[in-house]
Amino acid sequence: MKNSAANSLSSVQVIDRLTFLLDALAKEGGRASLKVLAAITGLAPSTAFRILATAQNNGMLVRDEAGLYRFGERFTEWSRLTYGKIDLRTIAKPVMIWLRDQVNETVNLSVQQRDEVVYVERVLSARMMRVEQIIGSRAPLHTTAVGKLMMAEQGKAWVQTYAARTGLPALTEHTLRDYASLWENIEKSQKDGVARDDEEAEIGVGCLAVLVRTPLPYHCGLSISAPLNRRSDDWISLLQDAARRIEKRIQGESVVLSLENFTVDV
Repeated sequence: MKNSAANSLSSVQVIDRLTFLLDALAKEGGRASLKVLAAITGLAPSTAFRILATAQNNGMLVRDEAGLYRFGERFTEWSRLTYGKIDLRTIAKPVMIWLRDQVNETVNLSVQQRDEVVYVERVLSARMMRVEQIIGSRAPLHTTAVGKLMMAEQGKAWVQTYAARTGLPALTEHTLRDYASLWENIEKSQKDGVARDDEEAEIGVGCLAVLVRTPLPYHCGLSISAPLNRRSDDWISLLQDAARRIEKRIQGESVVLSLENFTVDV
């Protein structure tokens, strides 16, 4: 009986500790290292690692190439059953409209699916000559501004593997086709906090992009697409502000991404 009671207490303690770790991860914006999570919870790193590894095995967490933990697919599935859930596009669209009105160009919301960017929402410019990304359309990560930032999140080793796996296919004559040039561009984009597409996906089109941090288990980004001769670095601060506004609107909400019009496998 004593052993049974001790085992029961130990199981409860593990659940409590997992809850502490998940709360800490949420407070860090849904992405954090073992060191940070252990420090916030006061758990020994070895203890935190064992609990997090078990959560990984059960689909509750994923650990990316940089060694950072994020919420996994299982939480997304659970959240879809929760009353009061809000679609990411519903949260983002008012901010996207605001940004479109500031720059008078098309604004896109996208997510990563394996080796591609998937466009999940857009707000079109009223201009006669404008860029239009079809909702549900896709592009290789390395050909888009937002895709470069998504690649940066996964680290140099992942990018090397991606380059070898895909062969870096060209969509235009300006697409970055060799790993060294691509990584140099990605590093600069990550350092600047904004990425550019210089006719790499479509001739005559230039984009600016930033990441949007969400609790969803895949990378999300916000971008402005315009004819290259109209693209302006004056938009960067507005784009970054819009991303932060979306992140602020997400706080405290049960966020999902409904997939009725397209498929994103996570």
